[in-house]
Amino acid sequence: MDFTARMRRLGTRSRIAIAASAVAVAGTVWGVATLVEPNGAAQQNLSREHDAPTGGSTGAPADDGAAGGTKDDGKGGPAGSGPQMPEDIAHASESGGNAVNITIDDGPDPNWTPKILAVLAKHDVKATFCMVGPRAKAHPDLVRKVVAAGHRLCDHSMDHDTSMDKKPVEYQEKQILDAKKLIEEAAGDGAKVEYYRAPGGAFTPDSRRIAAANGMRPLGWNVDTKDFQKPGTAAIVDAVKRNIGNGPTILFHDGGGDRRQTVEALDRVLAWLDEQGRPTGFPVRTAPDTP
Repeated sequence: MDFTARMRRLGTRSRIAIAASAVAVAGTVWGVATLVEPNGAAQQNLSREHDAPTGGSTGAPADDGAAGGTKDDGKGGPAGSGPQMPEDIAHASESGGNAVNITIDDGPDPNWTPKILAVLAKHDVKATFCMVGPRAKAHPDLVRKVVAAGHRLCDHSMDHDTSMDKKPVEYQEKQILDAKKLIEEAAGDGAKVEYYRAPGGAFTPDSRRIAAANGMRPLGWNVDTKDFQKPGTAAIVDAVKRNIGNGPTILFHDGGGDRRQTVEALDRVLAWLDEQGRPTGFPVRTAPDTP
């Protein structure tokens, strides 16, 4: 074979290798994407997911269940005593129809969480609070107020590490389960954490499995208000109105800084939802994630 033919053959092999690599990456990483539900409806998913890092642990549960080996039926019972928690990411509302889920992330915060609670009470709306473990430990009074008001608890990890999807499985497991423990200890009276939301949507198949095995439904969102960027109250409200067609779960924040705009925007959004005849509810847990 002459030199030109050999170079042509090497070039073909390189192109094949590059194409195969691109397919492999596309198969393991997903970002903001439109998903198709079982009934054919499109649904926006603002999470991302990666497979476990190369060389990381397989994440096998410990035999004694301390690391997540005992599946929960959503009521604190062991596997077999009730429906197994699904591992897929929830978006739909338990109330079905055109109901909307209000979710509040990154708290609790001693300044802003009480104000968020006051707005929710004003509109007689229940929400899901996705809490960071150490913040729950630091403010158990706020965690108890959230529970006493009839809202639900969600695990938002220990350190809000948005690169969790690139970390070993052991790290993900510790971030999830340590936070769950702290939140439930702060809540007291047997209150349970019912969901897990990965920071920044950084889910992995392993983190979803760990959450589900410990009674927590992985929880996504459909409408990102971008309130953490403090774009102005009007912009936050407009984001909801423009994107509510993506799906029912709306993301707000009560932690991470000055949330004055969020408090004002939430008040306006809840009033607008009421005008639109849109009730509020909680995200699905054991039921399939269907609109």
